[in-house]
Amino acid sequence: MKYFSFFLITAAVWAQSATPPAAAPPSAPPAHSPNPPVANFDVGAHLATVPADTVVATFDDGRKLTIGELTSFLAAMPPNMAQAARRDRKAFVQQFAMMRHLSEMAEKNKLDQQSPTREAIEFNRMYLLMNAQLHDVLTGIKVPPADVESFYNNNKEHFKQVKVKAIYIQFSADNSAPAANAPKHLTEAEAQAKIASLRTALAGGASFVKLVKENSEDATSAAKDGDFGTMRSSDNLPEAIRTAVFALKAGEVSEPVKQPNGFYLFRAEEVGPQPYAEVQEQILNQLREAHFKKWMDDLSAGLNLKVENPAFFTEGGPAPTGK
Repeated sequence: MKYFSFFLITAAVWAQSATPPAAAPPSAPPAHSPNPPVANFDVGAHLATVPADTVVATFDDGRKLTIGELTSFLAAMPPNMAQAARRDRKAFVQQFAMMRHLSEMAEKNKLDQQSPTREAIEFNRMYLLMNAQLHDVLTGIKVPPADVESFYNNNKEHFKQVKVKAIYIQFSADNSAPAANAPKHLTEAEAQAKIASLRTALAGGASFVKLVKENSEDATSAAKDGDFGTMRSSDNLPEAIRTAVFALKAGEVSEPVKQPNGFYLFRAEEVGPQPYAEVQEQILNQLREAHFKKWMDDLSAGLNLKVENPAFFTEGGPAPTGK
């Protein structure tokens, strides 16, 4: 029963010391119908999908415990406890029976009416109901498809993408002589002068791909005629690269862009917005979050909380006594 004891200790510690995380809408619960035909206990391939009303155990008072109920309990449990339950289903059901029996004993002994249990029950009840309300509001927000498409059409700059080719010239701060037969490391000044001369050559009509093959030290892109990929507005990019690339029109070459170990030249091959289908879900979520934030802001503004004892909220300042 070592595992059983560990479960009870874990449950006790979790119940007494766990601090709920900052309020956030929980993930959507599984849909329920009055008599769901099947339920999965979610223990992997070792347990097949079975009818939700399949009885797995009977308590001492005659109450039946079904697969469907166990599935619901698992979804509400802390992740570490749920994982342990999935590993040993029989032990979990035994533990569940013990927890149920102990909680009934506590109620008979009126422990739910004593501090600090009474306050913990009330806090957790309030916390769970709060999250249920937030979830209900968030999942109830409906954004018309026309609004999503309109947002896309009016904000295409936010979804800009640029397909680029690049030339990369590396430099090194190490001024020591290279090993025999090793290429000479360019200094920063030498690399800057070389990238500038390449840009001058491009302005005079030189082939970008030819200069890539002859000069670029980015092996990956050089092997693909300089293809550097497609950069999107939502990408996490170094600011210097972002500024240079998204200022380009198709066919234009950037000024040299310095990075920690080298200089880049970028040429924009294609410039335009991401296809609507690629960003539709992103926009939908963004609009839903905006509606939700407004609802929360309006709710907060309407609380009309009145501070009766300002000194209480001053760090280190004791609250004055008074009636």
